[in-house]
Amino acid sequence: MSPRIAVFTKNLTNPAYEAARLGADRIAMQFGATTKHYVPQKPDDAIEQIALIKAAIAEKPDAFVFTPAHETQVNDAALSIDAAGIPVFSFVTRATAGQPLCFVGSDDRALGKDIARYLFDTIGGHGDIAIFEGTAASATSHARYKGFQDALAEFPRIKVQLSVCGEYQRDIARKVYGANAETLKGVDAILCANDVMALGVLDAIGPAKAHPPIVGINAIPQAIKAIAAGDLLATVNFDAMTMSSIATEAAIRHLRGETVPRQIMLPVRVIDRSNYEKLDLPFAQRTCQSWQEVLATATIS
Repeated sequence: MSPRIAVFTKNLTNPAYEAARLGADRIAMQFGATTKHYVPQKPDDAIEQIALIKAAIAEKPDAFVFTPAHETQVNDAALSIDAAGIPVFSFVTRATAGQPLCFVGSDDRALGKDIARYLFDTIGGHGDIAIFEGTAASATSHARYKGFQDALAEFPRIKVQLSVCGEYQRDIARKVYGANAETLKGVDAILCANDVMALGVLDAIGPAKAHPPIVGINAIPQAIKAIAAGDLLATVNFDAMTMSSIATEAAIRHLRGETVPRQIMLPVRVIDRSNYEKLDLPFAQRTCQSWQEVLATATIS
């Protein structure tokens, strides 16, 4: 009987999670497994995810491939997966409760530090910047913000003129930019905790208008197009497609009796106009890295 994998992502609005679902499906198909996706209709809604976890447990899948909608609010539900005897393989965001057999992710603090350094170097190491932070409840947002602060400590002549929350959403970032347009006119660069918010900032600025350099994180196709067009300076390849595909493969390998790593951390890579071409594809045309390729370059523990 083919393994049945319950795949949990945070929302239907962030393209990174679109890629994650696609990655899980591809690997499941490759190994003759099946996936069922559980996604809150309201973005990052913990209460809805808790209900989805309960529904999935009742269906008795062979494994969970899971990212929590909230750092702590789904803890009891995460513990209930363990209590049901279903193995968990987490990706993108660590659960703060439960016992996942493997976590696949990237160092968000390093991502934030590297893209901030890149931006600060671009503007000559001095000037005023604005920061668009992610969802307050998101572990990735907290870690990326710490990375921004690490970079700021290395560049004492960079001053934060404004730090606002764009909720990792394009429309919210666009509205937040509009509400702070007068202050933002004076900044020398804009640092966004994901690509979706960077695109929202570009929406607010409007086409064909001069603007300060803007960076994001995730390397989603729309951001790569913006880099190619010269609208976005750079991003970082936070590869949610590979994270979910490798977490799904770890689940399948475990179910076949293999031993899998407890943690697989993908390397950080800044993407700009010098190296964007291989990522200039829609998610449907991007390839997932193989298990062997990932283990050869990732940090394993």
